Amino acid sequence: MNLKEINLQQQSAREKFQQIWGYENFRPPQGEIVQTLLAGKDALIILPTGGGKSICFQLPALLQAGLTLVVSPLVALMENQVNQLRELGLSGALLHSELSRSQRQKTLGAIAKQELSLLYLSPETLLSLPLWSIIAQPEIKITGIILDEVHCLTQWGTTFRPAYRRLGAVRRSLLQHKPTGTKIAIATFTATADPQAQQEIIKALELKQPETFLISPYRQNLSLNIKTVWTPRGRKQQMLRFIQAHKNQSGLVYVRSRQDSQTLATWFKSLGYAVAAYHAGLITQERRNIEQDWICGKIQFVICTSAFGMGIDKPNVRFVVHYHAPELLAEYVQEVGRGGRDGKPAQALTLISEPTGLLDPEDKQRSQFFQSKLTQQYRQAQQLVKQIPSQGNIATIKEQYPEGEITLGILHSLGLVTWSDPFTYRKQPSSITLNHLASSQKLHQTKMQRYLQTKDCRWQYLLLAFGFNQESQGFTCGSCDNCQN
Repeated sequence: MNLKEINLQQQSAREKFQQIWGYENFRPPQGEIVQTLLAGKDALIILPTGGGKSICFQLPALLQAGLTLVVSPLVALMENQVNQLRELGLSGALLHSELSRSQRQKTLGAIAKQELSLLYLSPETLLSLPLWSIIAQPEIKITGIILDEVHCLTQWGTTFRPAYRRLGAVRRSLLQHKPTGTKIAIATFTATADPQAQQEIIKALELKQPETFLISPYRQNLSLNIKTVWTPRGRKQQMLRFIQAHKNQSGLVYVRSRQDSQTLATWFKSLGYAVAAYHAGLITQERRNIEQDWICGKIQFVICTSAFGMGIDKPNVRFVVHYHAPELLAEYVQEVGRGGRDGKPAQALTLISEPTGLLDPEDKQRSQFFQSKLTQQYRQAQQLVKQIPSQGNIATIKEQYPEGEITLGILHSLGLVTWSDPFTYRKQPSSITLNHLASSQKLHQTKMQRYLQTKDCRWQYLLLAFGFNQESQGFTCGSCDNCQN
């Protein structure tokens, strides 16, 4: 493409952007990302929560002929984005397991007729045979594959959502069915990926010389605070005092189990607060109702597990409480990043047990529970490695071994399995043991523990942890608890 064509393309993108979204111009680096995707290049994009990332892939999809696949981890996330598209009068559809048969058939029909620009779906749906048999047809034009919230690949890909580990074979397999010279770009988006996670994403998804956009997660208006509590009762009282100080302000409270969300919600309701418990055990309609009630202010705050808030656009969140600290730093940054997206001051508070854990053993027990669950999965994988054939089909493996798919996901993360297509694997001979993965997981947990205990500026610690070495030099935010003290 020559300079004149590039300039025309940029002008066309800006006009479409103004026409649909009504903004005068892009926020950096939106314009550069749009151009990268229009040029058919791969991209690794790390933008803070609320950085306007959906525009970066929706606009190129609307400017090109063909279908852009948007792989998203949660149904709520897909529904929010598709609803926003429809409000703008744009064509977008979603496919997920909660749709009725007739809705699924209608969307599959629209894909076959090439009537869609954007299709939102989960990794599992993308790798389902009814859809694959349509998108693999030579005449179906696929312009791009977008992986939204791609940190889920590194967080969940080995233990919870192993389909993520097969996504690297998607483009390679699709291109075998398409006309010669076809290009399919892959762009990955997240708010959090440290240098190690970035390399894992590039390798697992087989990105080709990706253009990299790394924007610091630092938010000047977001104050980070950690408070030590000495007893379970003290934890509840500390949170209550914090909530009382944010009277009638909108917020989120994160817990790590369904039971905790329900127990705390019941307690706050008894004190007269408008709250709701939110977790994966609720039926779809209940979850949607809670999201809408929170967005429009009927509920002051939601007591939720980690699924809540991803992709939900509520700018005026004034506080985020971690009643329990998450295990991973990436998860923490994702969750606190939901506060203060309107640029006005917001506070994040994390409650942690006193160092020994003798008076309040909850945190220690929770961490040990997650660790033992992981260890159990690795042990199961170690046993299954010997039984799983050296090559085969994922459907057969899932049928024969309940934990077989997770084992293949773990082996893939260690370079012990390759996928010739998203459905056919081959084991590689190697001396690497499954202990390598356990030690990698432990490293991530150690980073979180160090963050909670650091006496330095908390934002400086986060900048360094996520690879922003230059920005972190001599940095002090002036607003976190350590800087204030």
